[in-house]
Amino acid sequence: MTAVELAADVRAARRRAVDVAQEHLAVVAARDDELHACNLVMREEALDAARAVDEAVARGDDPGPLAGVPIALKDNLCTRGVPTTCSSRILEGWRPPYTATVVERVLAAGAVPIAKTNLDEFAMGSSTENSAFGPTRNPRDPSRVPGGSSGGSAAAVAAGYAPLALGSDTGGSIRQPAALCGVVGVKPTYGLVSRYGLIAFASSLDQVGPFADTVTDAALLLDVIAGHDPRDSTSIPDAVAPLVPVVDRGVEGLRVGIVTELTDVDGISAEVRTAVERAAHTLEQAGASVDRVSVPSTQYGLSAYYLIAPAEASSNLARYDGVRYGLRVDGEDVAAMNAATRDAGFGAEVKRRIMLGTYALSAGYYDAYYGQAQRVRTLIVRDFARAYEHFDVLLSPTSPTVAFELGAKTADPLAMYLSDVCTIPTNLAGHAAMSVPFGAGEGGLPIGVQVLAPALGEEPMFRAARVLEVGR
Repeated sequence: MTAVELAADVRAARRRAVDVAQEHLAVVAARDDELHACNLVMREEALDAARAVDEAVARGDDPGPLAGVPIALKDNLCTRGVPTTCSSRILEGWRPPYTATVVERVLAAGAVPIAKTNLDEFAMGSSTENSAFGPTRNPRDPSRVPGGSSGGSAAAVAAGYAPLALGSDTGGSIRQPAALCGVVGVKPTYGLVSRYGLIAFASSLDQVGPFADTVTDAALLLDVIAGHDPRDSTSIPDAVAPLVPVVDRGVEGLRVGIVTELTDVDGISAEVRTAVERAAHTLEQAGASVDRVSVPSTQYGLSAYYLIAPAEASSNLARYDGVRYGLRVDGEDVAAMNAATRDAGFGAEVKRRIMLGTYALSAGYYDAYYGQAQRVRTLIVRDFARAYEHFDVLLSPTSPTVAFELGAKTADPLAMYLSDVCTIPTNLAGHAAMSVPFGAGEGGLPIGVQVLAPALGEEPMFRAARVLEVGR
């Protein structure tokens, strides 16, 4: 049952939210020993929230558009009093004194929080194998990765733990796991959704977004979490038009461009290319005009990203010093304590990125590395702007391949980084993009097609995604 259907049944008293929560908690109990999608199962919190929804319905009050719908929360979203770890030893046991805006909004809309989900430590990874608490497995094939860094949230939806989940996307961390797990994943326009209470990785790139089984469910969740937040200085102040009323309007007259550089890049499997071509044909059959488009500077996106994101991470993660919260390893003096805490608390990938970012920002190298990466970012923004003068939405693969086997890329960081080659340019530009399941590849594993749109172009993006969903 979809989130839209569940909420309608609960609001109409055809189903009790407590029963819905217990059913989904039973699925978690049955499968999570194998999949490890959850860092924490919020059983008591879920049942308390569900009871509150049922009481509101009994009083004749409307509990909200997500009434009784279970939702999984990525474990880098702060929830007051609930352990929030970022899947890192350095934050193990930390209980935030405040709640992220997006979490406040889904709870106010009647959603039932069912779990905090596993992720690559501090959202740094593409397979959810970098978690300090062990990897998550793909529900479609437990010998495969679920993608990352929001692999736990994607797996939770794919496994039926919850119809909805929240993740964060810095370079593809919602869309890539959505593709590998066969669910819908959305990276909204930067600033459309508040980042207050999201533990920062790279602040100019991070964005919170939804996972769902269907495009309409994703639109419903985005409608709930989007909108201005005065606590986030990067939050867009303009009012946000709802998406649910427009998702079924079709694509008649829509201009669709297939991005050459993202479709023909080395490493894209033949079955993924074929899926993109079929998706373009589906949109054309539904009334859209389709052509190819070049966005030349996207080919440099990966290189620019792996200078900008680590540079921002090296600054953001400096706050984990063993003094104020989280892990503390004693030393002879403060400097020794800082070093020992970070050595014990951070995993190998986090240390790699901190060192890379610190180097890129260091005296004598700033202009050559970080400064040059920012200039490439500007080129990417300009090239996308030129493309969107002629097209309403763009198409590309989401992930170069279907889900790969656990351990296949852990010894080769560059191969792992290439998993995000198609998703990173959108984050650098600050635009919207989403992944929609579209067909299957090797071993029947899902393939995701990416629909890209300009800033605040969510409406045509969702309309195109809905047509693909119906036509897949």
